[in-house]
Amino acid sequence: VRLVESGGGLVQAGASLRLSCVASGMITSVFNPNDWGWYRQTPGKQRELVASVAGPRSTNYADSVQGRFTISRDNARKRIYLQMDNLKPEDTAVYYCNTLKEYLPWGQGTQVTVSG
Repeated sequence: VRLVESGGGLVQAGASLRLSCVASGMITSVFNPNDWGWYRQTPGKQRELVASVAGPRSTNYADSVQGRFTISRDNARKRIYLQMDNLKPEDTAVYYCNTLKEYLPWGQGTQVTVSG
């Protein structure tokens, strides 16, 4: 199984981005029961969980992104999405997806850079 993240980029503060993650090589019967999360990491800091989705629609967010980010999942396509609105410079990081148990190998992530 390989996690492949995409959708990052360089944007100005206030802009939006939509990140996508596909669990390549994972069969649906394994993908579906898992709870998934989006994580981010900046140089010199621990990777942090910013959003999670459990089951079809139960979501949780870090306080720093609450009200601005929306996580969703498409079980049929084995994809996890992160809609990021009203981006701030402090959102600049490499973003990764993984299960909440973090048992899959980490992907390369996708870089999000927000200029002020």
